[in-house]
Amino acid sequence: MQNNVLSAEKEMELINRHSTVKLTPEKVFCFTVTLCDNEIDRDFERFTVDALKKLSVLFIGKTGISDHSMRSKDQMARIFHTYLEADPAKKNTLGEAYVALKARAYMLRTEENNSLISEIEGGIKKEVSISCSVNESTCSLCSGDMKTHSCKHIKGRSYNGKLCYAVLNEPTDAYEWSFVAVPAQRNAGVTKSYIKKEDIFLETPIEIIKSMTADTVLSDAEIKSIRSYVSQLEALAEDARIYKSNLIEDIERLALILMPKVNFKSFISSCGNLSAKELKELRNGLDAQAKEKFPMTPQLRSVSPKEKTHNNTSFKI
Repeated sequence: MQNNVLSAEKEMELINRHSTVKLTPEKVFCFTVTLCDNEIDRDFERFTVDALKKLSVLFIGKTGISDHSMRSKDQMARIFHTYLEADPAKKNTLGEAYVALKARAYMLRTEENNSLISEIEGGIKKEVSISCSVNESTCSLCSGDMKTHSCKHIKGRSYNGKLCYAVLNEPTDAYEWSFVAVPAQRNAGVTKSYIKKEDIFLETPIEIIKSMTADTVLSDAEIKSIRSYVSQLEALAEDARIYKSNLIEDIERLALILMPKVNFKSFISSCGNLSAKELKELRNGLDAQAKEKFPMTPQLRSVSPKEKTHNNTSFKI
């Protein structure tokens, strides 16, 4: 396991890697948080020890906020050191050695932070929840992929006396950690999202957008994909605008042919409120009436002997 005891000088060295001005010990408040562990949590999911090791690297420098709020004004602390801590006297529910990912974080001693510092010191603000992404979420019973539903087992249910839970492995990113009232993990807390390397995300952008809440945290890949999707929608919207404009022009032309003495200005203006489907139906209806009222006759069509005249009317333009 990593070294979890640092000298005050070493801690200040690590802290100052994240600051733009040199901080001194009296200007910062340092504390320890348990980020996550290898226990089965309230969501019936657990990290492997290998996953905890990778998360320990990913969480260096990550900001601490409140209730996963994405507002910059809610940033309150930052992690400057992480380590894995094994408790030889403690086992998880699987009978394995209990291992926790812990972090050293710092915050500035300011007037605004005095209340929060007091709550941390007094044990009021204690539980934390992390937000991260992992590549693998496999079934504890069959090792099937629980995100692509190749596994038919359901988390939290028992099968032949064995509990089904998701095994989380291969972390790809760590976003933030938050103080929360009730974390998913009993000893810390975790809010998880899943991203596969070969399939950047498992839901369509619109499904992700619809399911978003104030606590949602997106990865860079998800943000990029949603932006790309929005760009596609904008292009489609422009195509639809041009198509509707052409339909309205056709409707105006046909209306003038059918009823040239009627002022259709207000009518044409109101057409903009119709859907493309409604405009198409209106255009097709007017077009059918125009063809019925003014059938198109080719000037060079063949004529029967009875129709033949000598006044050349068929050739007048």
